[in-house]
Amino acid sequence: MRIENLGIEDMIIDIKVLDQLMANHAFIRAGQWDYERVTYDYKVGSKEKNITYYIRVQGYAIEGDVDRKTAVIKLKTPLLGKHYYPHGIEYGEEEDFPENLIERAKKLLQNVTSDISEHQDIQPQDDHQGSELQQTN
Repeated sequence: MRIENLGIEDMIIDIKVLDQLMANHAFIRAGQWDYERVTYDYKVGSKEKNITYYIRVQGYAIEGDVDRKTAVIKLKTPLLGKHYYPHGIEYGEEEDFPENLIERAKKLLQNVTSDISEHQDIQPQDDHQGSELQQTN
């Protein structure tokens, strides 16, 4: 299920800043990337047997490389998925998602969107200067 009109789609941000902000909201990138794309997942447990839900935020590099952490990422429309063990994750509109889960996903994504918008003008310092962020003018 696509979670639309939250403002996160089409946002552009440096990957180092994005990694930090997504981790602050418990979104995990782990090994879900290639040279041009990133995927962040937020896992939501379920009382349903063999069912786990995921809130997924994807993006792609408009410049630089993801593996070198030099990428500038453009974000896509977030997804809400339902994982059926052992078959995989389904994102289709025909999936039945609990209303409270949809509201939780929207609230979480609104918080992420707000944080990203506050940091879109922030660039990481050079690696030899540390991992802190600095404001650019």
